[in-house]
Formats: sequence, C-alpha cells, structure tokens
Amino acid sequence: MAFELPDLPYAKDALAPHISAETLEFHHGKHHNTYVTTLNNLVKDTPLADKSLEEIIKAVAGDSSKTAIFNNAAQVWNHTFYWHSMKPGGGGKPSGAVAAKIDSDLGGYDKFVEDFKTAGATQFGSGWAWLVLDGGKLKITKTPNAENPMTGGATPLLTMDVWEHAYYIDFRNARPKYMETFLEHLVNWDFVNENLAKAS
Repeated sequence: MAFELPDLPYAKDALAPHISAETLEFHHGKHHNTYVTTLNNLVKDTPLADKSLEEIIKAVAGDSSKTAIFNNAAQVWNHTFYWHSMKPGGGGKPSGAVAAKIDSDLGGYDKFVEDFKTAGATQFGSGWAWLVLDGGKLKITKTPNAENPMTGGATPLLTMDVWEHAYYIDFRNARPKYMETFLEHLVNWDFVNENLAKAS
C-alpha cells in the first residue's frame, strides 16, 4: 500500500507569525511530499512495500545499498513527527511527567533549553535535534541528514528540524533565532507527554 502525505495537524497559517504559511506550503507541501513520492517509487514491487515506515527504517539502516530508501523513509517519518512536535500557542515550560523527568534527568528546564539549543546549533549542515528516552532516561541528541535515534534503540519524544528549509523563509540564516522561537512559542508538550507515556 502506497504511503501518503499526512495532513498537517493544524491549518497552514496556524503557527504564524512564528512559522509562516509560506514555509509550511514549501516544507510540507513540497519537501515532505517529495520524500513520500520518492519512497513510494523506491519500494514499489519490493518486500518493503507493505512495511510500516518504522519497519523500513530499521530494516535498511546501515545498509549502504539501501541508503536512498532509508533517507526517504526516515525523512517522511521525521517530518511527520516534527509537525506534531509543534502546536499553535505552544512552547514555554512543560507540565506533567515530562517536566518532572526534565528536572530529574536533564538538570531542569533552563538546562534543557541550553542543551537542546546547543544540539541544534552544533549540528553541522542539515539535521535534527531530539529529546529521546534512552534506557529509561531523557537524553538530548542530534542527528545529521535523515538519521533517526530509533535506529540506535532510543525512543523519540520531540524533534526540531534544523535543515535550512525549515526556517530560511522566516528567519533567513538565523538558526539560533528559529530555535529560540521553536522553544518559546511552538513546542507541543502534550505530544511529548503522550510519547513519554507510551514509551514508559
């Protein structure tokens, strides 16, 4: 069964003024859609065609002969996860279970913000910053290009896209300003708590 571009979980203009409708038209409507189309073409008439995205990602990770399949499958997954990592009126300090774990595992919210920004800022070139659950503890990590922490056994809870196409229309080359805006105004902590509950 062919993969389809998932709908955004909000209207295209719902994240404005922080992320514009124009950015989402390009980022979701073109970039994300291209990954979906390319993945379908790559797995058509293969044993992977009936697998889930997660199954494909884990099956082909590290196989140099299937790099294109991995990159496109992971980018479809990563982008879908990223859209849900944001919401209108989001951002700021979390509440609930994730807030308690940020305090116990990461040294508090301010330290989390500092370390999450550092992960995003020091990801050279394109990639992602992640909050994951690994061995029962929260960790902050980063991955290049299409890489995903699930291939190493961690469970993604939150991601921030730091590919330039995620922010260039709205922030030009100011990745730090985009990251600050993501944390202050966009993070969907309800989604993070849901992911933590499922993984715990």
